[in-house]
Amino acid sequence: MNLRDRFLLKETRHLYSDPSVVRQLSDRLLELIPPEQEIVIVCIGTDRSTGDAFGPLVGSMVADQNLKNFTVYGTLAEPVHALNLKEKLEQIRKKHVQPFIIAVDACLGKSTSIGMITVAKGAISPGAAMQKDLPKVGDVAVSGIVNVGGFMEYFVLQNTRLHTVIEMAARLSQVFRRVDTKLKLRNGTVVFPNISTK
Repeated sequence: MNLRDRFLLKETRHLYSDPSVVRQLSDRLLELIPPEQEIVIVCIGTDRSTGDAFGPLVGSMVADQNLKNFTVYGTLAEPVHALNLKEKLEQIRKKHVQPFIIAVDACLGKSTSIGMITVAKGAISPGAAMQKDLPKVGDVAVSGIVNVGGFMEYFVLQNTRLHTVIEMAARLSQVFRRVDTKLKLRNGTVVFPNISTK
């Protein structure tokens, strides 16, 4: 779970249940993704916490679609979390040449913001809400506001409704599928046809 930087540029918020959320979010991401650059999605979180499983759920759902323009790190089977984040980022730096990184993570917010998926240019600070000192991640930050923040965050994450988290993750995975299709059209061909999922 992250604390989003207040100075992230042009943050947009989208309610996951909005019928137009897939189109709105995918259009926003396409504005931020540079042409012909390898794209890595780093989905941060753990399956040991309902709220913090947002990232790994997104990672698994995207990986299951076998999209051509993304490499995914962080799934339910192989999560990227506080204990291995630095190691995974080193692996990404070694394997990918200057990739464009989209970081996906859960966060807490106001009660009126639960269910919002935010997109902003800039990195997120994983674990900051839990006072963990971890490296910032991403050229673009995608955060799912899964519950209320400000008090007993660990307990709140453990008691977040799984239904809400799964529905938010499903919408975001649809967003990445639409972005993948649009990238194929924008680039004329599949830019990275042999990218595997990790």
